[in-house]
Amino acid sequence: MLMTACGSTGAPSSDAPTASDTTTTAAAVPFDANAAMNFTRQQCEFGPRVPGTSAHAQCADWLMATLQTSCDTVIMQTGNVQTATEGSLGIKNIIGVINPEASQRLLLLAHWDCRPWADNDPDAANHSKPVMGANDAASGVAVLLQLASQLKQAGTTLGVDIVLVDAEDMGVNDNEESWGLGTQYWASHPHAAGYKPLFGILLDMVGSSNATFTREYYSTQYARGFVDLIWNNAAGSHFINAQGGAVTDDHIFVNRAGIPCVDIIDMRSDSDTGFCPEWHTVHDTMDAIDAATLGEVGQTLLNVIAALEQ
Repeated sequence: MLMTACGSTGAPSSDAPTASDTTTTAAAVPFDANAAMNFTRQQCEFGPRVPGTSAHAQCADWLMATLQTSCDTVIMQTGNVQTATEGSLGIKNIIGVINPEASQRLLLLAHWDCRPWADNDPDAANHSKPVMGANDAASGVAVLLQLASQLKQAGTTLGVDIVLVDAEDMGVNDNEESWGLGTQYWASHPHAAGYKPLFGILLDMVGSSNATFTREYYSTQYARGFVDLIWNNAAGSHFINAQGGAVTDDHIFVNRAGIPCVDIIDMRSDSDTGFCPEWHTVHDTMDAIDAATLGEVGQTLLNVIAALEQ
C-alpha cells in the first residue's frame, strides 16, 4: 500500500540498534495529554495555517514564543521553495534546540502548515476551502511543544532538536517531490553545520481517537532498529506491532539526507484513502482530536528518551 500523506525508494540505513538492544523503559514523569490538547486547540484558533496567510504568520510567531519558553535556542529558518501549483512560496521552519552542547542528539519533527484545499472532502463544494488541520498538522506539533515543556522541567542528558517544518501539505498526487517542501529545504540547509543526530522521529496525524500506528514501510527500510526501539517502548493500544503501508511524508526526505527517520503516522487499512476520514477535508477540526491519543504518543516519546538516556 503506497500513500501520500497530508512512496519513495532509497537505500536503507544500517546505523540503528538491533532489536536485541531495545528494551521497554517507562519515563519517570507522565506525559500531560491535556496540555497537548490545549496546544492543539491554540493552533486551530488562528484558523487554517496556510502559507502566505495572516493565520500562518500569527501562528509562526506564537510557535516561536512558545518554544522560547522551553528550548535553549530557537531559530526561524526562512527560505523560498517551488510549489507544483502556486509557484514560488516563502516558508518558515521553526526549530527549537535543547542541550545544544550534547553530542548525542535526537531529531523530532512535525509539519505545522495546513493544506490550502480540502480536496478529499466528500462535498465537492468544499474542495477549494482550506483544511483546519487539527489532526493533520496541529496534533503532532502540540505533542512536541508539550514534550519540550516537560523536558525543560525534568531535564535530559540528550540533545533534542524539534523541527517544525512548513509547506508539507502543498503537494499534488503523482508528484512525490511536491510534498514536504519545508523538510526538503531544511535537509539542504540544516540548522547546524554537519548536523548528524542519532535518528529522527516524525509525528503526523497523531490525534484521532481511532488512530492506528503501525510500522511504516519506509521507516522499517531505512531505520528498522529505531522502529523496534519506538514500538518496544510504545505506550498504548494505538501502537500496533505490525508492518503497515508505505507513505510519502517528511521522513522520506530526512532519510535521503542520511538521517534515519521513523514516521509515527495514523494509517488505516480499512480506508479508501489509507488515512482517517477527516484527512484533507473541512472536518479535520478539534472534534476529531482525542487527548488520550495525544497522550499515548507523547508518553511513547518520553519512554524512548528515557531508554536512550540509560
